[in-house]
Amino acid sequence: MRVLVVTCTAGFRHNYLSAAIEVITRLGDRNGFEVRATEDCSEISRELLGSTSSVIFLTTGEIPLSDEQKQELIDYVERGGGFVGVHNAADTLYGYPKYHEMLGGTFNGHPWTGEVGVVVEDGDHPSTKGLPIKFTTREEVYTFKDWDRKKTHVLISLDAKTVDLSKGNRADGDYALAWCHEFGKGRVFYTAFGHFIPTWRSAWFQGHLLGGINWTANRLDDGAFAI
Repeated sequence: MRVLVVTCTAGFRHNYLSAAIEVITRLGDRNGFEVRATEDCSEISRELLGSTSSVIFLTTGEIPLSDEQKQELIDYVERGGGFVGVHNAADTLYGYPKYHEMLGGTFNGHPWTGEVGVVVEDGDHPSTKGLPIKFTTREEVYTFKDWDRKKTHVLISLDAKTVDLSKGNRADGDYALAWCHEFGKGRVFYTAFGHFIPTWRSAWFQGHLLGGINWTANRLDDGAFAI
């Protein structure tokens, strides 16, 4: 199993990227999968994607993918590939609506930053097993447009009682923080967590991310996983 981590940045560059590569590589070492990380978007090709079980985007802005590369990414997922979007992956490729259709939503601001409460809506998913129903964490909370819970499966959402909802920008007050769904024959997992480096160092987030990776790669029957 190979996981491809893409860190191309064409907008705000998050300072967690080095920690993220370190953490994902260690998860791979401990759980039997190879990790290849690249900041060079030109490497993304049908051939590389074809040898990849899951692609992880840690990207920002209009990253330099050609129209052909963008279509290859979508085709890869629709044919059965796995895709994991972390935090700013929703703040990527605004000019390519198909990407956001695949991902499930588009970044639309971050009105709350700090300690917030979250609610686990599905505790049976590989990315949420072991998490308490409610817990608190420090995060830059993203909100999303072109997102509808009827079109995806919500895993974790914001506990609205822990923030000033008047600062939000959704009329329905529905702020999901992690979700998953099938796209064609492939699987997509998105988590809005990960803005702060300590989050990447935390056991709960590493387990959450590892579960999402394994789910997108259809790798669920190999026994216990190590973080």
